[in-house]
Amino acid sequence: MIQFNNVSKVFESKGKKVTALKNIQLTVEKGDIFGVIGFSGAGKSTLIRTINLLEYPTAGEILVNGINLKELSEKKLREAKKNIGMIFQHFNLLESKTVFENVAMPLLLSNKKKKDIKPRVEELLQFVGLEDKMESYPNQLSGGQKQRVGIARALATNPSVLLCDEATSALDPQTTESILRLLKRINEEYRITMVLITHEMEVIKQVCNRVGVMEDGKIIESGSVFDIFSQPRTVTAKNFVRSVVRDEIPSSVWELLETDDQYHKIFKIKFFGIHSGQPVISQVAKRFDVQANILFGSINELQGVPFGHLIVDFSGPETEIEKARDYIARQNIKVREVTGNVGGKSATNSHVHVGNLIHG
Repeated sequence: MIQFNNVSKVFESKGKKVTALKNIQLTVEKGDIFGVIGFSGAGKSTLIRTINLLEYPTAGEILVNGINLKELSEKKLREAKKNIGMIFQHFNLLESKTVFENVAMPLLLSNKKKKDIKPRVEELLQFVGLEDKMESYPNQLSGGQKQRVGIARALATNPSVLLCDEATSALDPQTTESILRLLKRINEEYRITMVLITHEMEVIKQVCNRVGVMEDGKIIESGSVFDIFSQPRTVTAKNFVRSVVRDEIPSSVWELLETDDQYHKIFKIKFFGIHSGQPVISQVAKRFDVQANILFGSINELQGVPFGHLIVDFSGPETEIEKARDYIARQNIKVREVTGNVGGKSATNSHVHVGNLIHG
């Protein structure tokens, strides 16, 4: 477990002070893949580098497996850091060393016996799929292969915590997916707690179970990936979620609807789990005197649970549209009316909450 207790970090340069972290209060549970997302300058890299004291906190304390690293002697701190592996954005490999030698480096620094180093390195390179690259040098590898070497090196000392500092941002999409699958496999097979920082919400969606959103040196929102995707509260979180779950109606669609003389209302409908497979829209069209036009829709899987949304235009008598909306809400599905001028009328926001709904 990793626990931040009112952690702050202030940098001083040329007489000026810059506060990179502001009273961070955060807990990462054992076995989590905890993602930290934020725009450039939000404080993500500083946050992750304070965990292993690459950046020393100005105030507050950080506990790793119940130990406050700030209180340790230099010798005990070196031992404690063996329990924290780190993967870097730009790999940080030694160009003059072979793949084998790069992975073996933490073991050599730990004074492991040579007879124990060889089988451990071979085991790790087989795990990351690079057993045939032992004698290669970093300049002979692709970006994805270099990152796999970095991952093997980070695992060399059997850490219980793995820090990933923008580990996929220098990679192409296909290679990114393979690295993310590898990280998830490491978490599942070794039960290593991971903290992963990124500016890509797709990375959070694919591998993390919990996420914190950073802005201006603060954690402004945190929770399960499912909760943040389905119920983002802050503007920053909503902007990141929209990069993966697109649910905005283009202005051109509004303009087309405004040329229609019929009475319209547009709704955003969110559903999850067993409700994802319900033919709600077709049932509405059969039960009520309304025409349903699906403007946009998508389904994503979050932590193994289907989560989807539709943007639907209902046209017809106002009373029938209201009946249709109430019917959808009774199915434990959230319905929210979208603001806009449609059919010469001004729509207003309205929320219907019934039963176990996802709040937007």
